[in-house]
Amino acid sequence: MGRSALWGLLLGTTLMTALFLVGFAAPGDREGAQVVAGFIAATIMGTLFGGIPGTLIGVVVGAVRRRPPPVLPPPMPPPPVVLNDRWSAMVARCELSVRRVAAAVATVPASPAREWLERIAEQFGRELPDVRRIADLARALEADRAHPVGDRLAAAVRDFTAFEEQVGRVALQMFDQPSLERARVHLEVLEQQLPNLGER
Repeated sequence: MGRSALWGLLLGTTLMTALFLVGFAAPGDREGAQVVAGFIAATIMGTLFGGIPGTLIGVVVGAVRRRPPPVLPPPMPPPPVVLNDRWSAMVARCELSVRRVAAAVATVPASPAREWLERIAEQFGRELPDVRRIADLARALEADRAHPVGDRLAAAVRDFTAFEEQVGRVALQMFDQPSLERARVHLEVLEQQLPNLGER
C-alpha cells in the first residue's frame, strides 16, 4: 500500500506541476526571479492539487490490491445416492434378519453353546455382501422380477427369513437349557441351514 501511495504522490504532483507551469508561463520576456517564483508556485500548487489527491488514490489502489481474495464456501457435497427400488427393499429385509438374529443371540445366557451360536450368527452376517452384489447386478441389468437374478434375490430373502425363525426357536430352547450337550443337535442342524448364496 505504501508503494502505491508514493506513486500516487509523485504522479499527481508531477502532472499538476506541469499543468501549472504551462499556465504560469506567459509569452514575452520574463526575469529569472519571475521564472523561479513561477516554478515554486507551480510546484506548491501541484503538490496541493495533485500530490495529495494522488496519494489518496494510491492508498485506495494499494488497499484494493492487498485485499485478500474472498473466501468462498466449500462446495456442497453431492447428495447421497438413495436407492429406493424393489431390490433395495429385498436387501433391507435380509439386513433386518441379520440384525434380528444378532439380537436374539444376545439374549441367550453366556455359555459355550451361546459362543457356538454367536459364530453361526457371524457366518450368517457374512452372507449380506453377496445379497447386495446380487441386487447391484439386478440394477445393472435393469432386471424385472421375472428375471433369474430376481428369483435368486427372492430366494435369498426366503432363506434369510427362515433362518431368522430357526435361530429364534433355538435361542428359546437354549434360554431354558443353555448347556452345550443339550443344544448340540440344534446347533448342528442350524449350522447346516445357514444360507450360502455362493453355492447356488
